[in-house]
Amino acid sequence: MIAIVDYGVGNLFSLACSLKKIGQDCVVTEDKHIISVADKLILPGVGAFGNAARLLNESGLGEVVTGCAREGKPLLGICLGMQLLFDVSYEYGEHRGLGLIPGVVRPLSGDTENLKIPHMGWNSLDVKNAGCALFKYIKDGDYVYFVHSYHCVCAEENDVAATSLYGIPVTAAVARKNIFGTQFHPEKSGEVGLKILKSFCELNGGC
Repeated sequence: MIAIVDYGVGNLFSLACSLKKIGQDCVVTEDKHIISVADKLILPGVGAFGNAARLLNESGLGEVVTGCAREGKPLLGICLGMQLLFDVSYEYGEHRGLGLIPGVVRPLSGDTENLKIPHMGWNSLDVKNAGCALFKYIKDGDYVYFVHSYHCVCAEENDVAATSLYGIPVTAAVARKNIFGTQFHPEKSGEVGLKILKSFCELNGGC
């Protein structure tokens, strides 16, 4: 069973529908016990990093998610959920993340200044780790759907599973042992997104 962590931020309904479409048993829950006994976890998220981090901390769900991940349970962060996996975000201040992937979250800037922000729409994937379990059923160049104004900067290059070009190479997916993240929304990315979710659901271990 897959637990979709409900901490008050996230597009939970469409994600649950996508999982059910590929035949996966899932539950949207804020129950710490259910989360702790689930086979895999998905941490969704939309909105501001600081507010999401506060909700995770105050509810105690951040501690549960972090504990499960460090025990080796597969975890997938989506969009803001991926950003929360990192150490720190500089979105309207400085906010601590879950610290599961070394790195920081910064605003899209620099070579993107002549492009619209938020980055919203379909972009192709440049797969950096072809052996990543998330990409079992997709190929380099496949298109996925993004909605974000901030991007993740990994401290360790090997954690970058895929990038997408938006003025600069933007980290599109990360993978570190049993911990995964997608800056894009698989649940909004058509058949490619469903294939990525299917790959995650089939995981027996890490990348």
